[in-house]
Amino acid sequence: MDKSMLGDLEGLPEEDKIKMAQMIERLQISDSERKCDANGLRMYNALVERCFSDCVDTFRRKSLDKQEETCIRRCAEKFLKHSMRVGLRFAELNQGAPTPD
Repeated sequence: MDKSMLGDLEGLPEEDKIKMAQMIERLQISDSERKCDANGLRMYNALVERCFSDCVDTFRRKSLDKQEETCIRRCAEKFLKHSMRVGLRFAELNQGAPTPD
């Protein structure tokens, strides 16, 4: 937690400062979890949109036929592998580590 956030609390008793620090920390964690959930939802929506538009051509039946099902499974696997690789690549770049190409 950023200590500058507690700068205006100098006049409070130590117990209240600790409570405020804990509350601020919980809010920061909650905010980061919301951002993570939003990113996950965006990724899921992109996956569904991409694979559906690539694999489903007609609406002949209520359920997917075998060919569409196979296409969607492969598309989702590729999308997730690609997303994981991109995430690893960004992590490597952020650490300044050399990358195997």
